[in-house]
Amino acid sequence: MRPSEALARHREKVLEIIARYPVSNPRVFGSVARGEDIEGSDVDILVERIGPLTLIDLARLEMELEALLSVPVGVHTPGEFGPAATARIEADRRAL
Repeated sequence: MRPSEALARHREKVLEIIARYPVSNPRVFGSVARGEDIEGSDVDILVERIGPLTLIDLARLEMELEALLSVPVGVHTPGEFGPAATARIEADRRAL
């Protein structure tokens, strides 16, 4: 199954899981956002911090989403990327 299909099928549950963490404004970017994902692609999600958020929190969030979707998931925050990557992400990000 393509990651975009898994995400569409479980969108509400994905949003419920994300809401349990101190983050907001979840957006997908990368191949899923561009409609170029294939079986084996991952889901890249960009979130904004709205409270204390540790790397362990991000790892737990990724693990919960991977268990639900059965595809690799990467959860990221804006400060992780340099200017060139940020520009690419901003160009293709889509609301979850």
